[in-house]
Amino acid sequence: MNGSDAAVRTEMGPVSEEPKSLGRTWRLSGDFFFHKAAVLGAFIAAAALFATVIAIAYDSRLSIQTFGIWKFLKSSDWDPVTQTFGSFPFIVGTLVSSTIAMVLGVPISFGIAVFIAEIAPAWIKRPVAGAIELLAAIPSIVYGLWGLLVFAPVFAKAEPWINNNIGAIPGIGLLFQGPPMGIGMLTAGIVLAIMVLPYISSIMRDVFMVVPSSLRESAYAMGATTWEVAWDIILPYTRSAVIGGIFLGLGRALGETMAVTFVIGNSNVLSTSLLMPGASIPSVLANEFTEATTPLYVSSLIYLGLILIAVTLVVRFLAVLLIRRLGRKEGAKT
Repeated sequence: MNGSDAAVRTEMGPVSEEPKSLGRTWRLSGDFFFHKAAVLGAFIAAAALFATVIAIAYDSRLSIQTFGIWKFLKSSDWDPVTQTFGSFPFIVGTLVSSTIAMVLGVPISFGIAVFIAEIAPAWIKRPVAGAIELLAAIPSIVYGLWGLLVFAPVFAKAEPWINNNIGAIPGIGLLFQGPPMGIGMLTAGIVLAIMVLPYISSIMRDVFMVVPSSLRESAYAMGATTWEVAWDIILPYTRSAVIGGIFLGLGRALGETMAVTFVIGNSNVLSTSLLMPGASIPSVLANEFTEATTPLYVSSLIYLGLILIAVTLVVRFLAVLLIRRLGRKEGAKT
């Protein structure tokens, strides 16, 4: 600074620092309120979940007192006439239908994500991704109607072939023997697989797209194929996020009601065959809640809802535990 500039600054007086301090104050205030709002939102969500569990547990207290926990979980009897209730067939139906959905949906979702992220040309990526995501906007009752009126008749024509070929395999064949009705546990699992596709594939696609291009290019430069790049490079790099997306789809499958109710067959009898009708906890609640005329009947249905919440929370806990374990392994490697 020369002498003339110093003289001018002296005549004008010291430069005010108020705008800078005012801007800093506003930023600090905004950050403070955002932090408090985020904490409040998290607290409200946790409080709502806790209040829901308490309310459902309170309303199911009559069934809990009558049957207890272990008896209600292991019993296969569900007879409103004799006021005898058990949840075992419905728990199995919920887990089996969701497992079928994951077995079918996860590989297909992985293929869709790899196609969009690695194979598809630029002009087709966005239309395909948008079409897949539109599946999430279709109401579940539409899936149920489609499964009952369109898919079930077509699948019934394929069931004789399944009986004669897959059903003839020793051991595993027991799972694929039954009358060609078109509805049953396997049909419900297939419909659920279609419903969870947009959730799992969208998450996989998004995380695959953010993988550093240097990793891809290095693998291709070493002669790796597209499959090897996807399986050995992209999937390990995004493993935690992919597992989170899979468990998100699993949670969607566990709680689905209307679509499953249309195609599962709604039978309270537990069967070893996936082609036979069955029932899940959401389908029982949808079918019988309006027919419940006694306090014990209503309480038992609410008890089923409490069990479904417990199953969902256990799945969520396992997902968090698995992701944290994988994160620790990745940190140890680095």
